[in-house]
Amino acid sequence: MSNVIVQKVGWHGVSFGSALAMAISFNVNQSLGWAILHGLFSWFYVVYFAVFK
Repeated sequence: MSNVIVQKVGWHGVSFGSALAMAISFNVNQSLGWAILHGLFSWFYVVYFAVFK
């Protein structure tokens, strides 16, 4: 039998959804605080922006 090594992938860095949300937010609001907050909401803000803006 062969041995299979499984590595656990941790959470590293910023996801694409967070980066996209932060870029959209900063472009619209020109505020770093709002960009960070919207980055925490990630894809929720991206979908909200796509639907309502």
